[in-house]
Amino acid sequence: MANKARGAEPPETTDLDRLRSAASECRGCDLYRDATRTVFGEGPRKAEVMVVGEQPGDQEDQAGAPFVGPAGRLLDRALEEAGFDRRKIYVTNAVKHFKFSRDERGKRRIHKTPSKTEVVACKPWLRAELTSVHPHLLVVLGATAAKALLGDDFRITRSRGDAIELPEFDAVAVATVHPSAVLRAPDRDEAYQAFVADLVVARGTR
Repeated sequence: MANKARGAEPPETTDLDRLRSAASECRGCDLYRDATRTVFGEGPRKAEVMVVGEQPGDQEDQAGAPFVGPAGRLLDRALEEAGFDRRKIYVTNAVKHFKFSRDERGKRRIHKTPSKTEVVACKPWLRAELTSVHPHLLVVLGATAAKALLGDDFRITRSRGDAIELPEFDAVAVATVHPSAVLRAPDRDEAYQAFVADLVVARGTR
């Protein structure tokens, strides 16, 4: 039987290298058991913009870096089109380990959405990143990240693209869909343009 999530316990520091090292040993929930490694955030130490997604995927889990798979490449392209300098953005996820199930043959790892318990257990790492980087703008990708930062009642379908003040972090958040949802959309071109439009709105809040 799986143990109950205990919650992450980051050290009291704003040093990202120390936080990253500590996160690599996190046992705050059981996701570490099957994941290859912890995938911590990456980017400038004092970035004005932070992008927060759901969790690392299969390629991120293997590489140990966030947003390096197909969704990450789409995100990079959309950020550039929206007028952001991708090199100046800190990217991370609400959950730092890859949650998955195996296909029928046991070969492919299929993404599974993190539970609320797992998101809550991992939230101290995200809060530590926010405190350390202190971004002015948070671009929140997908429902899992939105609920982690904006509360369980937040709905992207209702408040997509809205600028939301986060006084606790002295920041503004703008939520949109996760780029993986764009890749799965029946009309990918239309979904992509809507995604870029949300990012343009986010850039305008800076």
